[in-house]
Amino acid sequence: MGELIYSTIMSLDGYIADEDGNFDWAAPDEEVHSFVNDLERPIGTYLYGRRMYETMTYWESVPDLAREPVCVQDFAEIWRAATKVVYSTTLEAASSARTRIEREFDPDAVRQLKASAARNISIGGPGLASHAFAAGLVDACQVFVAPVVVGGGTRSLPERVRCRLELLDERRFGSGFAFLHYRVAS
Repeated sequence: MGELIYSTIMSLDGYIADEDGNFDWAAPDEEVHSFVNDLERPIGTYLYGRRMYETMTYWESVPDLAREPVCVQDFAEIWRAATKVVYSTTLEAASSARTRIEREFDPDAVRQLKASAARNISIGGPGLASHAFAAGLVDACQVFVAPVVVGGGTRSLPERVRCRLELLDERRFGSGFAFLHYRVAS
């Protein structure tokens, strides 16, 4: 059985993008990126909403990948190897390999996916994650806090969802990023 993990990079004040939709302030340095890669290695399936998927398809064909740092090359390989499920009512076709489109988020189907999964499942994007939190499907949260306050934008964590968390791990990075790993308490 796989765990469903919500993974996010957010500002100290809790946003994944600022009011203009920018998230360049969240770019990890090589130390953080390598740590992220180690967390992503056990992921067999990514669940995305359309917007997060469109952002992540960058990893399908990174320009001049051979010239990028090893941590970037490594992440591209990890991402390409995983299965992707995209929840969208508007996306006509997938633009990456190993990807299927679902028209709606079905909590029972995700429960079945978790029960049959040999590897962990990652859910990306706060909109989609809010459905998973509300359905009680999220097993863990991996939060990277960037050393910045952006003052508004797209919230990282869902509103009107309450759950207790148990801190499993934490780490500080030289760049000022902090990592927090929580288990969702039952």
